[in-house]
Amino acid sequence: MSINETTASASAAPTILVGVDLGLPHFDGQLEELGLLAQTAGLNPVARITCKRKAPDAALFIGKGKADEIKMLADELGATEVLFDQALSPAQQRNLERHLDRPVNDRTLLILEIFGQRARSHEGKLQVELARLQYVSTRLVRRWSHLERQTGGAGVRGGPGEKQIELDRRMVGDAIKRTRERLEKLKKQRQTQRRQRERRGAFNISLVGYTNAGKSTLFNALVKARAYAADQLFATLDTTTRQLYLADTQNENGVGRSVSLSDTVGFIRDLPHGLIEAFRATLQEAADADLLLHVVDAANPNHPEQIAEVQSVLQEIGAGDVPQILVFNKIDALDESRKPQRMVDVFDLQGVSVPRVFVSGRTSEGVAELRRQLALEVTRRTGPADDETDNPEVHKAPV
Repeated sequence: MSINETTASASAAPTILVGVDLGLPHFDGQLEELGLLAQTAGLNPVARITCKRKAPDAALFIGKGKADEIKMLADELGATEVLFDQALSPAQQRNLERHLDRPVNDRTLLILEIFGQRARSHEGKLQVELARLQYVSTRLVRRWSHLERQTGGAGVRGGPGEKQIELDRRMVGDAIKRTRERLEKLKKQRQTQRRQRERRGAFNISLVGYTNAGKSTLFNALVKARAYAADQLFATLDTTTRQLYLADTQNENGVGRSVSLSDTVGFIRDLPHGLIEAFRATLQEAADADLLLHVVDAANPNHPEQIAEVQSVLQEIGAGDVPQILVFNKIDALDESRKPQRMVDVFDLQGVSVPRVFVSGRTSEGVAELRRQLALEVTRRTGPADDETDNPEVHKAPV
């Protein structure tokens, strides 16, 4: 087991981060992403612990010996919470809390908490609430100490009544049902709006990508909007749509056309399935798009894994076959040796060659090239174009 201690902060809950290497290729040995998630949620990581196991322990996930070491470290550092990078079963979570004598949470709940903090629109809040209720419904016994059987009500002579946990389950079940019904109404409204756009012949483009890839910054650069953008995970949860004007690619003095550009929620590794399900109405913007701008943080050394994660989520929501342009963002943060030789080339995305454009949403470098590439793609897919315009010459360039 490796331990990396960090400086504590008095303003945030001191938390120990735990990661278990089960031999999977995406294991984050430094727990960097979990640390960023924890800080985004208002926690303060005071130590990071990693260990290896062939398989999770059925009772404690990490085994009794490792749990004892974590408890000793938590007591020593005054940590008030333990956070796991993997999803824990309700039984594992409950057993760990009893063994460590402090709250234990997992990556799934952490992401739910962040989504709850970030949601601004009515629909976004409902989506997060549904996912949270679905998560809580399997963990009702986690912190309850009053689960003894109640006595019968008035007019009942003795006999056991309904267990408190049964009441809790029914209340949570009713809340899930009500939230789903309200989301269904909003989903129908979105469908009506999409049909209206289709009748107007609007060409729909959606920005997708890993969280903190700079989608909102690029969105603002393209449409001169003021969407909230920050260097943090899940800065944007609610979909924002604006009109983007593209010039005529065959005649610079000709009249161009406007397309619909939407900024959507970012993806992340091990995105809880409940969130994908709850945000399906929002993510439907990507599935219904005519073209996806897949934004990648070119300065992140893990960007190949992030691209794969985004592709996986796109497949899950039914957007795997939507045409894409890959946008390698944040080139202003690259070392000179990693700067692209050409601003436009092609990229092999799961066996399919797609256009790739290098940009900086912060400095607007490469944005003009991106607009031209968008105009070419829209022209190619919506109207006749000559061979020269329809098949622009591109070259492969190393990142």
